[in-house]
Amino acid sequence: MKLIGKYVDKHGAGHVTLRPEDDEDMWHLYNLIQKGDSVRAPAIRRVQKTSTTGSIDSQRIRLNLTLAVTSVEFSSYSAAAEQSSSADPSGSNNSAALQIAGRVIVENPHVKLGAFHTLDIEANRDVRIEKSDGWDSIALSRVEEAIVPGRGAEVGAIVCGEGTAAFCLLSEHMTLVTHRISVPIPRKAASAGSSQHDKALTKFYSTLYDALIRHIPFGNVGLKAIVFASPGWVRDSVYEYVMQEAGKRNDKVLQRALREKGIKIHISSPHVHSLVEVLKSPEISAQLKETKFAREGLALDKFHKMLATDELRAWYGPKHVALAADRGAIGTLLISDELFRASDPDTRKKYVALVEGVQQKGGDAVIFSSMHESGQQLNQLSGIAAILTFPLDIEVVEAEEKEEEQRKKREMEVDEKEEG
Repeated sequence: MKLIGKYVDKHGAGHVTLRPEDDEDMWHLYNLIQKGDSVRAPAIRRVQKTSTTGSIDSQRIRLNLTLAVTSVEFSSYSAAAEQSSSADPSGSNNSAALQIAGRVIVENPHVKLGAFHTLDIEANRDVRIEKSDGWDSIALSRVEEAIVPGRGAEVGAIVCGEGTAAFCLLSEHMTLVTHRISVPIPRKAASAGSSQHDKALTKFYSTLYDALIRHIPFGNVGLKAIVFASPGWVRDSVYEYVMQEAGKRNDKVLQRALREKGIKIHISSPHVHSLVEVLKSPEISAQLKETKFAREGLALDKFHKMLATDELRAWYGPKHVALAADRGAIGTLLISDELFRASDPDTRKKYVALVEGVQQKGGDAVIFSSMHESGQQLNQLSGIAAILTFPLDIEVVEAEEKEEEQRKKREMEVDEKEEG
């Protein structure tokens, strides 16, 4: 993402102009833009003109529109791919899409004020954002993260099964399934069956190799690992085939990438959600310990272990985490970016204040991307959890809160009587 312009005063009022360049940038914009914000971006609108003779001429023109946002929708190929376990072996490499709907609030010669329009945000086109409630610390930190140069996919993963493979790219904020293949492989039963089995297996390996060339950017310097993951021993045979085929085709770049970055990892099932196991493996965590998605996976793993061994130091749910924060007990806050996309501004402000409060008291706040498997798992725990620095009993804390509420109620009753 490129930062084109930024003016935000000390009160948070102002605007930021950004230029998205890839799918992850679209995800950043999705997390930045909320209902009520003002967004200016290029649009294509069909305009009709009536000539002096009465004929109507219709043409599509490109113009800049400013909308008061009513809704924001994000979609990616990975979301669509999860709905189907197989795909055409030839496949395609779809990209993310971001649509912003709202009413026009700045006069334009071709569009009336108040007209409803949907902006299809395009890569390499400037987007100007002005926040209705001002730029808070979470939004500004998101901008700073988005404009760091040299980002991109840090892990390429091929999740294999018997005749199936999913090609994934993991970056700071997203896990994208870029392609899937599925080749039916008959059982190796009799001599005739053995021949059919071998032919199908060869076709699977060949299809997988061609897909790897197209969908895994193995030549990129920023790619830290190429993971071959599967149950059983499929990953070993796939890795060996790819390495041998690269030798036959004299692809020295791929051979070198496999030697330096190739990692074979066992997983429990040939599904994309098993990437969580990949990220927790010692081979990967050692290489990726500084990346955001590795920190997310390690933090969530630590929380689950704490929940199993010392549950008084592992709390989750908005109410309970807020109580722990009030007592300064949070060592690590785990919070999903989904909570900051709340349609109610007050709800967002509550979570922003929670993060800032934990950080001010010396705690760590890990904001999980819901486009990663770890973020989706956290969302199943209400989207927020905490690892405490000291044990707290939930029942005792709730009893204390109830007693405090009753005390305040009695004080109010006394005050009302005295005023009466």
